[in-house]
Amino acid sequence: MLPAVANVGLGIVAVVPLWFLLLFAVNFPLASMGLTSREPTENDGMLPWALLLVPLWALFLGLWIPVNLLLHDRTGLPGGRYWTLAALTALTPMVVLMVLIEIF
Repeated sequence: MLPAVANVGLGIVAVVPLWFLLLFAVNFPLASMGLTSREPTENDGMLPWALLLVPLWALFLGLWIPVNLLLHDRTGLPGGRYWTLAALTALTPMVVLMVLIEIF
């Protein structure tokens, strides 16, 4: 129970880096493939995105990985199953937020 609560809490923190990663993906790689259209006012290139995304993800992963290393020792789950469930549980707040945005 504690790993699930901790990963949902960390997932709330992860909403910010995930949202910025989604915006980056929409404006650059997906737009280059023709799957989306680029933001018309985006003219700064990728450097500002790199300067934003790298520290955000470093902070989040620097928090998420040690917490889950400590919590993994308390569970009886094998490593692969634990890390998969931890990642999916941490993604839950972002998925809920995206569904709510589509509904309203």
